[in-house]
Amino acid sequence: MEAKDNNKEQPQQSDNEIRTDSESSTDSMMRFVLPSLDGSPPKVVTMDEVAGMLKNLKNMELAHEIALNPEFKLQPYEPPMNSLEGRIKAMVHKAFWNLLREQLERDPPSYDQAIRLLSEIKEDFPQLLSPNNTNALSRINATLDEALIRQQAERGTLDFRSYANFVINLLASMCAPARDEAVAKLREIDDVIDTFRGILEVMALMKLDMANFMVSAARNNIAANSVEYEKQKFSTFLREYHGTVGFPATEDWLQRARAGCNNNEEILFNAFKQLLNYPADKEFPELLRIDKERFEGLSWRCQRLILCAALISIAQGVPIISQRRENRIELAKQLDIIVQHVKQQDQLSSVIDNCYEQIRSFINKCLEKEKLPLLSESQETQIQSQVKQLINKSSPVRSLMANRMDGFVRVALRSNGNIPPPPAGFADFGEELVAFIASFRRLVSYNHAVFGEYFVQLLNKQRNSAEPTADASNSSSNSLSSNVAQTAKP
Repeated sequence: MEAKDNNKEQPQQSDNEIRTDSESSTDSMMRFVLPSLDGSPPKVVTMDEVAGMLKNLKNMELAHEIALNPEFKLQPYEPPMNSLEGRIKAMVHKAFWNLLREQLERDPPSYDQAIRLLSEIKEDFPQLLSPNNTNALSRINATLDEALIRQQAERGTLDFRSYANFVINLLASMCAPARDEAVAKLREIDDVIDTFRGILEVMALMKLDMANFMVSAARNNIAANSVEYEKQKFSTFLREYHGTVGFPATEDWLQRARAGCNNNEEILFNAFKQLLNYPADKEFPELLRIDKERFEGLSWRCQRLILCAALISIAQGVPIISQRRENRIELAKQLDIIVQHVKQQDQLSSVIDNCYEQIRSFINKCLEKEKLPLLSESQETQIQSQVKQLINKSSPVRSLMANRMDGFVRVALRSNGNIPPPPAGFADFGEELVAFIASFRRLVSYNHAVFGEYFVQLLNKQRNSAEPTADASNSSSNSLSSNVAQTAKP
C-alpha cells in the first residue's frame, strides 16, 4: 500500500519539474535569429532585446541592415535537432504534454499542469498586444486569473475546453490576416491537448509577426537617423586612431577610378560604378566591407541582366523572335528563370548550354505553330556558337550589352530620383532592371552619405601628392547628395 502511494506521489514530484519554453523567465522567452550582418555568427535575441535595439540604435550593423534592406525580417530561433539544446527541448516538450494528458485522464483529474499552462499563456499575451490595449489585457488577466482557475479546479467545475475556446477567440481577434487560417484550424481539433499545442504554435507565429511589425514600424526612424549615427561612429574612430591606421584598399580603389575623370564627383561616380565589376585580384575597400556581400550580389544581378539581354539579342537573329513581340517577351521570361541562380563564374558554362537549348526549342515551337520550316542544322550551329561565346565577357554581343548597362548605371547614378529608360536590348527585362538599379542607387547613396566627405579628403590628398600645384578644393557636387535624400531610405 505504501509502495502504491509512493508511486502516486512520484508523478506529482515530476509535475513541478516539467516546464514549457513559453514561461515568462528570460531564458525561456521566444527568441529570434538576428542574421549575420558582418561575418560574425547569427545572434539570438529576445523580444525585449529587439525592442531595445530598435529604440536605441546601439547595434550599428542592425541599423545599417534595416535602413538598406526593405525585406529584412527576423526569423524564429530553433536549435538544431541533433544539438544538445535541440534534444533537450524535444524531450522536455514531449514530457510536458505527456504529463498534461496523464493528469487530465486521472480520476479525478489533476489540473496542476493545466493551470501552469494557462498561466504561461496569460503571461505571453502582452508580447502580442500593444501596451495601450489595456482593455484586452484586463480581460485576459481577469479570465486567466490563476487563483480563480484553482478555485474552479478544487470545486470540480474547471472546463479546460472553454479556456481553449476563450484563447482561440482572442487570437482570432488579434492575429494578422495571414494567420486567420491557422487560428480557424484550431477550432477543428477535437482533442483538447492537441488544441493547446496548436495554440502555442500559433502564438509563436504571432510573436514573430509582432517582432517584425516592430522592425517595420521603426524602419523610417532608423533610415532617417542611421546615416548620422554611422557618420558619428566613423568620426569617433578617426579621432581615436588618427595617424595610426589607414585604408589602403579604399585609397587604391579611389585611385584606380581617376582614369578619365576631371573632378571628385566624376571619380566617385566611376568608383562606385566599378563595384559592379570589381577585380578579383584587388582587395575590397575596407570602408565598404559591411556591404561587400550586398555589392557582390548586385554585381551578379547586373551580370545576369547583361547575359539575358545578350541572349535575346542573339535570338532576334531569327525573324519569328524579332518580328513577334509576344514571342520575344515569352522567351525573355524563360531565359530570366534559367539564369536567376547564377552567382559564380563556374556556373555559367552549364547555364549557357541550358539557355541555348531553351532558345532552340522555343524558336522551333514558334515556327511549328505557324507552320514554318524549323531551324536548319547550320542555323542551330550558328546560334549555338554565338551563345557559347557569351561565357567570355569579351565576346562581342556581351561586351556591347555591358557597355550599354555601364552607360545606364552612369546616368542613373547622376539622376535625381528618376530612373532613366532601359537601354537598347534591355526593355524586355524592365522590371528587374528597375529593381536592380533602385537597390544599387540606395546602397551607393547610403555609403556616400556616410563616407563621402572622407572619400573627398582622400582624393584631395592623392591629388596634392601627385600635383602639388593643383587646386585641391574640388569636392563632390550635390548630385550624389541629392540622390541620398531620395534613395537612402528604403
